[in-house]
Amino acid sequence: MKPLHLRTLTAASVALALNGCAIVMPPAKPDATPALQWQAPLPHQGAVGSLAQWWHKQGDPLLVALIDAAQAVSPNMAQALARVESARARRTAANAALLPKLDAGVSANRDVSASRALSLPQVPVATIQSATLQASWELDLMGVNRAVSNAADAQFRGTQAQWHDARVSVAAEVATTYYGYATCTQLLGVARKDAASRLETSRLTELKATAGFVAPSDAALARASAADGSSRVTQQQAACDLDVKALVALTGLPEQDLRKKLAAAPIERAQAAPVSIASVPAQTLTQRPDVFAAERDVVVASAQVGSAKAQRYPRLTLSGSVGALRFSSMGREANLDTWSFGPLAVTLPLFDGGQRQANVRSAEAAYAQSVSVYRGKVRQAVREVEEALVNLQSTDARKQDAVVATAGYAQSLSATQARYSQGLASLMELEEARRNALTAESAQLSLGLERNRAWVSLYRALGGGF
Repeated sequence: MKPLHLRTLTAASVALALNGCAIVMPPAKPDATPALQWQAPLPHQGAVGSLAQWWHKQGDPLLVALIDAAQAVSPNMAQALARVESARARRTAANAALLPKLDAGVSANRDVSASRALSLPQVPVATIQSATLQASWELDLMGVNRAVSNAADAQFRGTQAQWHDARVSVAAEVATTYYGYATCTQLLGVARKDAASRLETSRLTELKATAGFVAPSDAALARASAADGSSRVTQQQAACDLDVKALVALTGLPEQDLRKKLAAAPIERAQAAPVSIASVPAQTLTQRPDVFAAERDVVVASAQVGSAKAQRYPRLTLSGSVGALRFSSMGREANLDTWSFGPLAVTLPLFDGGQRQANVRSAEAAYAQSVSVYRGKVRQAVREVEEALVNLQSTDARKQDAVVATAGYAQSLSATQARYSQGLASLMELEEARRNALTAESAQLSLGLERNRAWVSLYRALGGGF
């Protein structure tokens, strides 16, 4: 048997040898650098700003209340929160692997020999009481447990980002539906005004046809136009009702209460508040929860590669125990304290039929996949921001033209109606002027909705202040 100092030296040599075999893991942060600047025009000179108070800046308390209600009842957010709690528990378990394990045991028993079972009275009864503390620790010489702990923390932070992503998605969906309903009610007002005008024209034309001033065909055309206007009102009302149903489903509010709140809101809703963004994509992409979560997934995959590689190397564990034993029999007692240090055990894998090597290849393939997903998320994020910027620039450039067109067609309709009432214009001319005016006014309202949705898309593309 080797002397104690030689055994200690041997154990230390093994530990140093294992430490020199530290696992090399693939990069936890892959390169995915987008362009240095946006290729689409930036609103408001691209100043850096926060999105956190985006909805409050719009001055519409009802919209903020609807978003809060929707987030409170969203099943997607509830599922994301459950995943956060699960990841928190896994992180705690992974951190525990870095620390020694300590177990305590207490036992007591009364013992007799086999001869006492044969009714031999000279055999005494003995009472044995013991208490022990047992400790074990796997020495993380290769840093694998630390990597797994970091991966669990990254996974936890990734699930938190996914919760924020669900929150942002709910807010964007509610806002899009809310803006759609606001525009729908405005279009409904336009349709009702148009229908009333068509009905009045039909009434006047019927009187003229009865008096013989116009042909019966004109009266038939006027009746058809009035019916078409009434149909538009019915169709538009149904579209508005569908938006209300969608808001009810999103927020969980009773429909009657929601309709009262919507009716009390101003007809002219506040326009989407402008948002300031940075001119460098990297500064804005950090606000994307999905990009952040994908980056954390790369960290997890990197650690899993290291863990799979570690299974091919020796593992070093250290254990020890401390115990106290009390023996009593026939009025006599004896105490016996024990302790042990070791063994310092090394587990060396020899043959597994290629299973560990296959696990390494599988982990490396999963890592490559996570890197690919991350880079795809970055490219998609840049695309969504660019598209939102293009739509904002387009709607801003068309705004003034829409205003001029609406005003011009409205004046033309007014003049044509005056000429028609004096018999100087035909019904066909009046109907054409009415269609042009209706189309222009509807297009202006739709343009406002398109711009609001472009702002919401930009808010969503930038991560919603994550």
